[in-house]
Amino acid sequence: MAVVDILDSNAEKISQADLTDDIYNLPAKSSILHEVVTMQLASRRAGSAAVKHRSDIKGSRRKLFRQKGTGRARRGDIKSPLLRGGGSVFGPDPRSYAYKMPKKVRKLALKMALSIKLRDNKLVVLDKLELEETKTKEFLEVVKALDISSALIVTDQKDERLELSSRNVPGFKIMRVEGLNVYDILKYENLILLESTLKSIEGRLLS
Repeated sequence: MAVVDILDSNAEKISQADLTDDIYNLPAKSSILHEVVTMQLASRRAGSAAVKHRSDIKGSRRKLFRQKGTGRARRGDIKSPLLRGGGSVFGPDPRSYAYKMPKKVRKLALKMALSIKLRDNKLVVLDKLELEETKTKEFLEVVKALDISSALIVTDQKDERLELSSRNVPGFKIMRVEGLNVYDILKYENLILLESTLKSIEGRLLS
């Protein structure tokens, strides 16, 4: 069982915590991580690209001129795709790119991502992260003490003071434990967990 130091906001060790090997000590498989990240990014796609088809164009359905005798092409109505302003034939329609992978695979990928951070010494556990005021300066003092320039910070509950203080700082993101996902863990260089989130993560991934 892995052991990790629990630090305070001044980066001083105050205790230790045991991390279960079933979550934090798994070999990483790039194929599984890639599949889950691709699924997440596909689900975020807007899928809002659209064109107007023939039936969406406003205009008369009357034949523009008679079939024979004019020497011109045999035109239909003014909404024909061959005419300027007519409807598009094979253009895109709004759609969803989202798809689901098995729950076991998603859990496994999340465990692998956590294992990578611990193995690379990029996992930091804090006893708490409470700011006295809603000020970016206070947040910067904390991350400077931890010597971290980019991190995903996971909290156990909504902390508006922390979220507002960090939103203008590039390279940092605040996330509640319920939203923990593979893409964000791998995107940021470090992962900062509050001590209170450890049991929630274990309950989610070992159930």
